[in-house]
Amino acid sequence: MPTLEHHKKQAKLYLKWHRERYYPVAAVIGWILPRFRNLTDNQILDHGFKLADAQELVARKSGFDSWQALKKGLQTVTDRIATDAEKPFLAFAEPQLFVSDIEAACGFYRQKLGFETRFTYGEPPFYAQIIRDGARLNLRHVDKPPFTTSHGDDLLAATIAVDNIKALFLEYQAAMAPFHQTLRTEPWGARTFIIKDPDGNLVCFATSAN
Repeated sequence: MPTLEHHKKQAKLYLKWHRERYYPVAAVIGWILPRFRNLTDNQILDHGFKLADAQELVARKSGFDSWQALKKGLQTVTDRIATDAEKPFLAFAEPQLFVSDIEAACGFYRQKLGFETRFTYGEPPFYAQIIRDGARLNLRHVDKPPFTTSHGDDLLAATIAVDNIKALFLEYQAAMAPFHQTLRTEPWGARTFIIKDPDGNLVCFATSAN
């Protein structure tokens, strides 16, 4: 199990990254600390961020409400809890889509699908992340598609779980988004529809199976 010294070093590292305006750390801060949740990446990096904030970030990532709770927990943890704490936890997935033009792709996902651009990287940009609510897609520039498929293949680039899929389908229908498959109920009970972006990426929106 990680020691208190390990957590201290981790907090100092987050503090260093924030001071150096390392963009990926802004996403972590916004995701973990509630008071930063409604800020953009730039606002998070412009915002004051002290060692105490970094310690709280480390504590919350480790499953504690505060730095003091983390320290107390490390002192009193049982062997069973220590074993559980070492188990991997998969927080979320970020599918990577290959596109020929980062700016054009960001524009499509913003205008047609309601996503926001979280960041772009490079000049000209060759990498970007777009978000909508809890969904995140990474966009990677390529000059040529990494693979080709025969006509009729339905190879999905990403699947995004949706609560109210009918409302989202109607929203995309009104925005004249390019459907590869309209809303339907699958044999296993899930309701799905598929959007085809300008680069041919198929993004499936789906409910959980009943």
